[in-house]
Amino acid sequence: MFILFSVLYILVAAAMIVLILMQRGAGADAGSGFGGGASATVFGARGSSSFMTRATAVLAALFFVLSLGMGIYLGRSGTPQPAADLGVMSGATVPAAPANNAPVKPVASDVPQAPVVTAPAANNTDVPAAKQDATRAPAEPAKK
Repeated sequence: MFILFSVLYILVAAAMIVLILMQRGAGADAGSGFGGGASATVFGARGSSSFMTRATAVLAALFFVLSLGMGIYLGRSGTPQPAADLGVMSGATVPAAPANNAPVKPVASDVPQAPVVTAPAANNTDVPAAKQDATRAPAEPAKK
């Protein structure tokens, strides 16, 4: 049943795309409104909607209802179960998780390892401490 709704969903979406692309935009007659005299307003007067706009509105409503229905269906029953035949992935297995979370130390490797530094020494810094003159008061900002 879900596959039938999915196919219908794709057909409605494709038909809606085709109908939207076949229609003329509202701004197509904008240039003629400023001196052509062909239309009463800038974007042209539309008395009644054409077949294409009606069909687009019906397809859009159907697309919305199908989207909502499929979302509710999948929310209640879960995702559809995959078929038994998975093709190339049928022989794939999930690797087992290690028992402990301790990092694994590599055996002998050609890749050099970075030395482990625990914490920098408190007194061994490359930047000297800032010298402050206690007798001198801080300067006031210049006033304009």
